Amino acid sequence: MEVKVFQNGLTHTRLKLDPRTKLFVMLMISTVMLSGSIEGNAVYPRLVLACVPLVLLLTGRRIRVAVFYAVAFVLAEYAEVFLVYNTTGALNIVAVMLSGLVTRFFPCLVMGYYLMATTRVSEFMASMARMHVSQKIVIPLSVMFRFFPTVAEESRSINDAMRMRGVGIGSAGGSPMSMLEYRMVPLLMSVVKIGDELSASALTRGLGGPEKRTNICQIGFGPWDVAFTLVVLGAVAVYWFL
Repeated sequence: MEVKVFQNGLTHTRLKLDPRTKLFVMLMISTVMLSGSIEGNAVYPRLVLACVPLVLLLTGRRIRVAVFYAVAFVLAEYAEVFLVYNTTGALNIVAVMLSGLVTRFFPCLVMGYYLMATTRVSEFMASMARMHVSQKIVIPLSVMFRFFPTVAEESRSINDAMRMRGVGIGSAGGSPMSMLEYRMVPLLMSVVKIGDELSASALTRGLGGPEKRTNICQIGFGPWDVAFTLVVLGAVAVYWFL
């Protein structure tokens, strides 16, 4: 089964980071991007933090996502710096909303995408066990790692089935609500079934049992973990100082 959106089983990356490092980087980026100011010299550490997901995507061979992220962020940053202060009326409202959403939320979402796309479930669970995180948190998160790839594949299967049957905008009478119904109703039914199956699979594999689970995957901190941690901590320290 090949999943192209999130690939947990076959991860190809030139730069291997520990899952705990990825979580830490995502937390720091989210904290600064969502709660920080965009004025003055504080812009520069924000740009450094925004470049971290881009570098990780490029090393992880996610070229399309990296290019889309870079273009979208640069355009949003330009709109936030120039258009917001040089426009009025409805254009100003649109510029503020779109640029603010992209510059604040997009780096966090892309870092979360990288975390899920390059981390195997076994690695994630092993890292959480090292941190002594409660299984009440670990089990839902581990199920989530399988949930999104399965839903994405199910959505593609529904689209393929619609094309095979000739169901499209023209055949639906041009009604957006009809097209939404044709796609969402089967997908929602599949989502419920997928959730039940993944929960049963997790219990079958012994998740939540009283005995401590063993794991054969190798995790640990390396030079790249130290480097990215120092870069992120340095950018956060400079940001709060400024």
